[in-house]
Amino acid sequence: MDIKRIAKDTAKMLQSYLTYQAVRTVSAQINETNPYVAAWLHRFSTKERIQDGELYIQQLFLEKPELALRIMTVRQHLAEEMTEFLPEMVSTGIVQANMEHRRQHLERITQLDLSNPSTEQQSATDDSSEDSSENS
Repeated sequence: MDIKRIAKDTAKMLQSYLTYQAVRTVSAQINETNPYVAAWLHRFSTKERIQDGELYIQQLFLEKPELALRIMTVRQHLAEEMTEFLPEMVSTGIVQANMEHRRQHLERITQLDLSNPSTEQQSATDDSSEDSSENS
């Protein structure tokens, strides 16, 4: 397991996600003041690959540098605000989700199907019937 590579990949994915969130934030702000630019940004965002945040910003710089700068500013602000909580939230979230998945799995594997008794249950019932008839 290459922890450094995993961390690098995770950081890149998080940067791209923050770019996406920044685009959503800027788009909502611009929609109130300049719907034409907001519509342009929406069309651009559907055309360009926002899954790669860095490539998206590079392409946006070629078209509308002022929007690229605004999105970068919002993205940086989001990153600064959330980095304080993120490590603990991720760890806690994973621990809680894993516990819930294990609980659901345990419930599934221990749940009795009362509508269709298993052959083991039927044979146990048959055995106890035979024992009681022998004792009579």
